Amino acid sequence: MKLPLPLRHPRAARAHDSKDTASLGTAAGTLRIPPAALSPRLFLISFDEDEVYEREYSAATYDELLATLRARPDLKHWLDVRGYGDKAFVERLRDDFQLPSLQLEDVLSDIQRPKVEIGENGRFFLVNRMLELLADHCVDNDQISIFTGENYVISFQSDYDDCLEPLRQRLRAERSAVRRRPVLYVAYALIDTSIDFYFPVLDGLAEHIDNLEDRVFLEPHKELLGEILSTRKEIIKVRRLLASERDMLNELMRLDPHLVAKELRPFIRDLYDHVTQLIELAENAREAVSNVAELYQSEVNTRMNQVMKVLTIISSIFIPLSFIVGVYGMNFQPEDQYGRKLPMNMPELYQPHGYVTLLTLMGCVVVFQLYFFWRRGWFR
Repeated sequence: MKLPLPLRHPRAARAHDSKDTASLGTAAGTLRIPPAALSPRLFLISFDEDEVYEREYSAATYDELLATLRARPDLKHWLDVRGYGDKAFVERLRDDFQLPSLQLEDVLSDIQRPKVEIGENGRFFLVNRMLELLADHCVDNDQISIFTGENYVISFQSDYDDCLEPLRQRLRAERSAVRRRPVLYVAYALIDTSIDFYFPVLDGLAEHIDNLEDRVFLEPHKELLGEILSTRKEIIKVRRLLASERDMLNELMRLDPHLVAKELRPFIRDLYDHVTQLIELAENAREAVSNVAELYQSEVNTRMNQVMKVLTIISSIFIPLSFIVGVYGMNFQPEDQYGRKLPMNMPELYQPHGYVTLLTLMGCVVVFQLYFFWRRGWFR
C-alpha cells in the first residue's frame, strides 16, 4: 500500500548522527542523554474493542499517566514517548516498566539499525527506521524503538513529528481491527506503517532520477554530477536499511509460536514481502542512477568530441594557409643590390596585384577544404 509523503514541520536539531565521542569507554547500559535531545512529550492511547481514550502528558504529569495505566489493566495501551531530554524521567520510566538498561541505551543512541531482541517473559524490543525525503532529495531517517509488555506498547522517538498518524487514525476508528487483536499487533502495525512510507521515498527518488536524466541532455555540468552521486549515496543508504529490515522480519518469522501468535504470522510474512519489493525498487533505482552517471560521462565525452571536431576543422583549414603565408614571409629578393636577377628567388614579390592574387588563392583553398569536409560528413 503506497502512501503520500508525510507532511512534517521543519526538523528540530538532531541529537547526533553518529556515536558521541563523549560516551566512548563508558560502561554498557549507561544512560546518556544527547545534548540536543528534546523535552519529553507523552502520548497515551488506551483502547479495547469497544472504547478508545487518548491524552497527552509531560514529564511533570507522568505520575498521573502511570495512575491511569494501573487503573485500567483491562485496556491495551500505546505510550508514545517523543523526545527524551530528561534523564530523571527516562530512569523512572525504566524502573516502572522494567526496561533493560542495555536496550534503553540503544534507544538513546538513536543510531541503531533495524533489529529485534527477545527479553524475559517474551517481551520484545524492536528498532525500526522512519524515512522522509527532504526537499533537497536527501533521505532523513529517524529511529523508532518499541518495547512490548503484557498489555502495553511503548515507543520512543527523538523527534516530535513522525509518519504514524495513519495508525492513530486506525485506532480511533470504530470497529478497528487493531483494537481487536493482541497488543503485539500494535508493535507490528508501528513497523508496518513506518515501512509503508519507504514507498513514497523511493518513488520520489525515482522521479528525481528521471529529472536528472533529462537534465543530462540539456546541460551536463559539474554540479549535476554532484547531484547524481549524492542521489546514488542516498539510495545505497535506503538499500542498507531495507536489508536490515528484511533480516529483522525473517528473525520474527522464525520465532517459536509461543512468542509470536499464529494469527500474527501472516501479517509479518506480508510485511516481509513488502520489504522484498522495496529492496527490488531500491536496486532498480540504484541501477537507474548508475546508468544516469554513465550517460552523463558519455554526454560529456560526446560534447568534448564535438569541440575537438570543430578545433580539428579549424586547424585543418589554417594549416595550408599558414604554410602559404610562411613561404611568402621568407622575403627572398628577386634582384640583388646591383640590380642583377637572382634565379629561383621568389619573382612574385614584385608581381602586379600579387597581394590580391594570394588572398584569392588562400580563399580557394579554404572553400575546397570546406567542400571536402562536407562531402566526408564532418559537419553532421
